[in-house]
Amino acid sequence: MTLEENAFGPPHRVVDVGAWHETVAGLLADGYTYFDWLSAVDEQPDGFRLVAHLLRPEPWDHLLVSTMLDAHAPAVASITDLYAGASWHERETAEMFGVDFGAELEPLLLPDGFEGHPLRKDFVLASRVAKAWPGAKEPGESDHDVKNPGRRRVKPPGVPDDWLQEDEATPEVTDE
Repeated sequence: MTLEENAFGPPHRVVDVGAWHETVAGLLADGYTYFDWLSAVDEQPDGFRLVAHLLRPEPWDHLLVSTMLDAHAPAVASITDLYAGASWHERETAEMFGVDFGAELEPLLLPDGFEGHPLRKDFVLASRVAKAWPGAKEPGESDHDVKNPGRRRVKPPGVPDDWLQEDEATPEVTDE
């Protein structure tokens, strides 16, 4: 376990995935009785960083505790036996990132039958392919005269390049 001090925010303890439950239990025994939140960060290609924020009321202190999970099969021991409030956060993290907490978790936010984990970076936002991204027009597509409209077209966020096909109806913008 390492303790990293930041110039901003609370101290950050990084632990091995096998020591996750034991470390959190130790922090609870040390007075970190308030569980604030738990979530994950997709750090492709390294895996998922699971992060929890814990607080100690007397003497007041707070810290982040995190561990790295495998990119292909993210799994970690549940801490709901230590903090009952972690249940909702674990359900959300399991649903959105695909993290296995070792128990069958009831769906929380997504509709029945939804496939995939929408907060993972490898999750394709297919609706971005089917529907144009809202926003300002590209240079040269507006009604007013633009002297230098030549720039690279913005691609819709969340759509892999191989999903995009050039629209033959849209003329290329060129510098004249």
